[in-house]
This record gives sequence, structure tokens and C-alpha cells, in this order.
Amino acid sequence: MKLFLAILVCKLGRAVGRLVGKGSSLPGRAALKICPDILSRVRLPEHIIAVTGSNGKTSTVEMIAAILRSGGKTVVYNQEGSNQIEGVTTTVLTHATLTGRVRADVLLLESDERYAAHSFKFFHPTQFVITNLYRDQLTRNGHPEWVYDAILPAIHPDTELLLNADDPLVSCFARGHEKVKWFGLDPQVLSLPAPTGVYHDGAYCPVCKGPMEYGSVHYNHIGDFRCTRCGHRRHETDFTVTAADLDRGILTLDNAVTVKLSFRSIYNVYNILAAYSVCRTIGIAADTAAGVISNYVLKNGRMQTFTLGAHHGTLLTSKHENSIAYDTNLRYIRSTDKPCTVLVIVDAVSRKYFTSETSWLWDIDFDLLNCPHVGKIILSGRYCNDLAMRFSFTSIPQERLEVIPEIPAAAQTLQESGDEALYVVTCFSDRDKLLDLPAVKKEA
Repeated sequence: MKLFLAILVCKLGRAVGRLVGKGSSLPGRAALKICPDILSRVRLPEHIIAVTGSNGKTSTVEMIAAILRSGGKTVVYNQEGSNQIEGVTTTVLTHATLTGRVRADVLLLESDERYAAHSFKFFHPTQFVITNLYRDQLTRNGHPEWVYDAILPAIHPDTELLLNADDPLVSCFARGHEKVKWFGLDPQVLSLPAPTGVYHDGAYCPVCKGPMEYGSVHYNHIGDFRCTRCGHRRHETDFTVTAADLDRGILTLDNAVTVKLSFRSIYNVYNILAAYSVCRTIGIAADTAAGVISNYVLKNGRMQTFTLGAHHGTLLTSKHENSIAYDTNLRYIRSTDKPCTVLVIVDAVSRKYFTSETSWLWDIDFDLLNCPHVGKIILSGRYCNDLAMRFSFTSIPQERLEVIPEIPAAAQTLQESGDEALYVVTCFSDRDKLLDLPAVKKEA
């Protein structure tokens, strides 16, 4: 009776939530109060795929779903990104019958890295993708090694892990685990000889704290690593980007499959590879996967194009309190060669915690914008003065900077720019403050 009632309440709550544009977590929370162990009582599909990590979860899950559906699988997933146990419960029960059977071939779940152990207390994934682990929302998550410890209890001995071989900390999940497959990048033209960025979290081995050395680095501390003391090193890969030409937007996977990129970012390369790897693992053909992700345009709003007056612009969304997400977008702007104006907006510090804590701005490598084709840089939002202070410690000439606190006024200045391209770098919670302006038109 509890099972039936909990599913019914969740379905009704979800229906009401859709009418008002909310309700991806509350229905699951109500169901868990009625039946706390309901996730152990429902009948789940044969394949349960989970994806977690500091960055790339939502984008990777979206691509996995698209590939699986193209391969003829029916997929249930938390596409709204509600990735803690309440959201997971809502997703599962919304797609379950009143008797508790989830009718799908695959249950696909984005999982918050801190709460994975709670989400998978009553069932475990058959495949678990871990994208990366690094500094992210320090006021919430603390150090990446603390996040590693939070994920570890979520890993069941029967779960097959798909790990980023180029991440020193993620690689540690394979220790003592039998079922592991690896994805990563071979050294590329775009690779660097040493880690980059304002800080270096890969300087010491996560196993023994010995000094680490790198054969090549793809971004920050992600690359071909080796501990000089204990030998912890990059594992040979099962799924590999064997060639990456970001200028032409072409990837080669496993020396056999060609993928065209809609977004030419090294970060997008890893998301594509993670999605490709898990889909191949559960039997999707290589050409099917490649066909879906070639020129795939994400629907989750991480990268959006817009028009502002006579200009075409690109909005690059980063997670606040996540310097690597910012660095990736700044590196993308740097890689283009069109004269451009850049607008950086920091109007909210955190989506969940209001702390006014902006120390994470000092972890971002804003010097990436010091290149010939980047003209004016506009700093806007409630924390524009914090941004201005941070930029004053870069090598960017101060005459190229303009501080405009109000976002509508900053957009007006952006519209009046004489440059060929416009870029806006912002976070999720600030994104719509620009896109909702009457002068800004989102492109399909």
C-alpha cells in the first residue's frame, strides 16, 4: 500500500509541478516520506547508467540519452538536472507504473557527486561514469579529495566503472575494483608539456602525495600523469580520442570513427568521449554513436547563440565557484580569431548559498583574454568591482576594461560594439538576466 501511495503522490505532484514550472524534487521528497525505501521496491531496467563528476554531468547525460534513443533504446533520465536523491526519486517514480515497474530499457541518472551515496543506497548502477574531479563550489564541496571520499561509498562491487584515465584523482576509483573501463585522450597538437592555470592541483599524487610529472597535459592538470614515488599513472585506455583538430572541429575516436564538433572546446571533447564510451559499452554501434554526436548541439543552455541588434553573440555558461569551467570558456574565446567584445557577468555568487564569497575569482586565468582579437572587456553585475579588482592583477591593459554594474546598460554597450563577435561569460543563475532583456533574441 505504501508503494502505491508514494508513486501516486509523486505522479500527482509532478503533474502539478509541470503546470507551474517547478517540482522536480518536491514530489520525490514527498514519496520518500511516505515510503523511505521505495527505491529498493521498484523494478528497474536492465541497464542503470549513472554519471557524476565536478563538470560535464548534464551535457554528458544529454548526449548519452540521444545516442541510446537513436540506437533503439527507451530511456528514462532526469533531464531537468535534479540530481540528488529527491530528484532521482521523482524521475524513477514518474516513469513507473502504479505497481512499481519502470518501463524502459535504460535508467540514466545524473548524480550530484556529494549525494551519490544517498541516491544509490537502495540500488546500484550497472555502469557508473565519473567525468572528472577538481575544485568546484569550495563553500559547499571543500577539497576535491573530500568529494572523492563522498563518492566512494556509492560504488558497488558489481558496478562497471567508466573512468577518465587522464584525471589523477578519478583514476583512484579503480583501486581494488575489478570492473573498470577507461577513456582518455592521446597526446595531441593542442596538448601542453606542463599543467596550466593559476593553481596546480595535480602537483602531488593523490595516492602517496609524492611529486607528479606529466608527459603531456590537455587542460589544467588533466593529461598523461605519473607519480615519481609510487608509480600511480595514467592507465591505458579502452576508448580514446586518437586525433583532435579543434581548428577544423574534427575528432577521431579509436583510429576509426570521425566526429564533427559543434562546440570546439577540449571540455566538449571529454564529454563526447564519456558519452561514446558508455554507449559502446552497453552495445550501441560505433557509427550510430558517432552519427548522433557529430555536430550535436546541446539543449541544456551551456552554450547559446543570440542576436543583439546587428550582432551575433555567443553566451558561454560556467559554474560559479568553478575556475576550470571558466578557464575552458576563456580558452575557447582565445582560440577564435575574430575581433570580439567580451562581457563577464557576476551578479550572483552561488545558486544555493549566498555567501558573497568571491575568492574563487582569483583561481580563474583571466589572462587568457589578453590576446590581440579581444578588444573591450566589460565587467558587469553585483560583483563587478570584485571582478575589476581581480582584473587589475592581470596583464590586460586597464584601458580595455569597462565596469558597468547594471546588466541592461552593459548589454547596450555590447550592442554598440564595433567588433565582429560578442561573447558573454556568465553562470547559470545570471544567464537569464541577459537573455530575458528585450533587445536580446535567442537563436534556435
